[in-house]
Amino acid sequence: MPIDVEPKTLGTTVAIWAHPDDESYLSGGLLAALRDVGQRVVVVTATRGEAGVTQATGAERTAAAALRTSELASALRTLGVVEQRWLDYPDGSCSAVDPRTAVSRLIRLLDEIQPATVISFGPDGFTGHPDHVATGRWAAAACSAAAVRPRLWLPVITSERQDRHRDVEERFEVFALGRPRVCAESELIAQLRLTGRALDRKVEALRRHASQTAGLIAAMGEDRFADWVSVETFAEATL
Repeated sequence: MPIDVEPKTLGTTVAIWAHPDDESYLSGGLLAALRDVGQRVVVVTATRGEAGVTQATGAERTAAAALRTSELASALRTLGVVEQRWLDYPDGSCSAVDPRTAVSRLIRLLDEIQPATVISFGPDGFTGHPDHVATGRWAAAACSAAAVRPRLWLPVITSERQDRHRDVEERFEVFALGRPRVCAESELIAQLRLTGRALDRKVEALRRHASQTAGLIAAMGEDRFADWVSVETFAEATL
């Protein structure tokens, strides 16, 4: 049985991710649902994603960062999110950032916003990407030290989801660097099965990240891509 979540129970929510498009892939449906009921949502993005477009020179990386900045703004408009903050760390180098500095910045942000819920990566980084892992560590440390300690929700998958999409994820090497935590339904805090307009909205947000998703959607096919991103599953971290 799906585990329903009433968006109003999350309160003000801060979503802390590493790259533009993480927010749409892993929590786009939830963020849109929160905004639909008037909840405050703030998306925090650690990098501009400049390494996500194959580039060589500094000028080209700057152009890639500008492109992905614009794509994120467009995706957030689609989801109804009007607040977003940058940490502006170098894409691909979050593991080299002094964690004390990053955590201090996030503590200040959480103390300013005082969210009831934070969403971010768990220790697995969902895909094992070093930027994801580092960002998740900063988020957990900041939540533990915030003046008003929020709940921390982590994206996970179920064995059902793992089996359903194993062929796609192996073909496109989605988890080449590492795999997400697999949870039983009894371990979940929420599971959103998106259909209809809610799913269309999430897919449209992902389309706005065209530099990252256009080729994948074309290769996978629109229906399979929509099915692949239609479920969002979360477990609550122990802080």
